[in-house]
Order: sequence, then C-alpha cells, then structure tokens
Amino acid sequence: MSVLRSLETKIADLVEGTFGRAFRSEITPVELARRLVREMDRHRQSSLSSTVVPNEYVVWLSPEDRRHLAPVEASLLDELAAHLLEHARSERLALPSRPHIELRTDRRLSLGECGIEASVSDSLGRPVARRQGVPPPANLPRDLAGRRAPPPLLEPPPEPRSPPLVGEVLGSAWLDVDGRQVPIGSGGALIGRSSDCDIVIAAQEVSRRHARIVAEDGGWTLIDQNSTNGVRVNGRAVEGATRLRPGDVIEIATVELTFEAG
Repeated sequence: MSVLRSLETKIADLVEGTFGRAFRSEITPVELARRLVREMDRHRQSSLSSTVVPNEYVVWLSPEDRRHLAPVEASLLDELAAHLLEHARSERLALPSRPHIELRTDRRLSLGECGIEASVSDSLGRPVARRQGVPPPANLPRDLAGRRAPPPLLEPPPEPRSPPLVGEVLGSAWLDVDGRQVPIGSGGALIGRSSDCDIVIAAQEVSRRHARIVAEDGGWTLIDQNSTNGVRVNGRAVEGATRLRPGDVIEIATVELTFEAG
C-alpha cells in the first residue's frame, strides 16, 4: 500500500470514528458498499497462485439502521454482493464463491455505526475433476508421456447428455487432468462445481457452472459461463469465448486441464 493510500485510510478511519460520532446519521447503502470493499481489501491472503479474499460477510447494524433498511434488504444484499464481486474482478482477487452478505442487529450500536465480520467459507482440499456423461472413445490414446491411460473416473450413464453433433465429424477430444484423460462428448462438456455438470471440479473457487466446451465450425470453443473467478487459457484470461487448439492449457481456479483432440 502506498504512503498516500495509507494516509487516506487513516484519515477516513478518524472521520468515521472520533469526529464522525458528533455528526452521526443513518447509514446509507453507499456507505455500506464502501466499508465492505475496505474490509475485503484488509483481509487479502496471498498464496502461490492467487490472492484470496473473504466471501462471507456479517454486517452488524444498530436497531434504527436495521429498521431503515428493512424494506429494501433483499435487493440491497444482492447489489452489495454484485459490487464486491466486481471489485474482486477488477483487482484480480480470487473468491471461493460469490460473496454472501448477512445483516444482523446489535443493540449496543448507535445510529450510523456498524461492524463487519469477514471470513472465507470452508474450502475443500485439493480440487478433484471427474467426468460425467458419454463414455470415453474406444481408441482413447495414451497420455503425452506415453503412459497407459487410466480407467474412467466415473461410471458413465447409459446415454449421452447431449445429442450427437450433426455434420462434420470432429474426432475424439479430451482433457488431460494430472495424467488422466477425461473425454469430451460430441455434444461438448459443461465444467463446474455442480454435480449436474459433465466435468465436475470439486473446489469452492469454481462456480457451479463455470465454463463450457462446445463443438462448432469444425473445431472446439471454450466459453466462460459468467464465472466468479474467470477462466485462463495458456495464461491469458478468456473474455467470453476462445477457440481451443490441441495442447492448450485451461486454468480453472487451481486446476490445470490440457485440451487434446485427435
């Protein structure tokens, strides 16, 4: 943090504290948004690959402020969450999930005062990717190191989730995850944390429906499904959609998936 930024923060704290008590009025949604952003920034935690920030916030308000905000509480919480999400994206911060904000009442607080508790929701261990959907092709190749491909990660259902692609035959495609080949059906694959995805990545940093791979124009395209933490291909952020080529490395949270086709 720069000296100017540090001084600005100290002055703001002083105004909200000692001097602010003399001119206390009802707390406004804009003020709540500003304080939540500051709380998010104060709790940044750096890791090897990203900077993680809290995704759970409890805001304590005085009884008077809580009554004042009660008629718009539901819509206000949604707007505040969207504001935090946008701030995290602009600062390239990693969120385990979409921000969740809860308002509570503390009778010890006076009008215009508030307290905020920020925390990171329980994160899972090492993310695990598994396949649901169509069975792997019979001629699934060995991995790039020449090792024998392991068995499928999950038993496939009896029928594909999507109809077969009509038109040009693209051949088989798959994602390499830690040396395991995860096949992509002719109807494409939905990637995310939800159990109804084709390829499930069990990590809180992954959105329920994070990204989709689709077959189009004789090739394969990766589409970001408006995910919380975004998608990167070969180290570059995906804006909407990008064409995939064999060998491309797809980064979703801390998981790397190598796209291959043959």
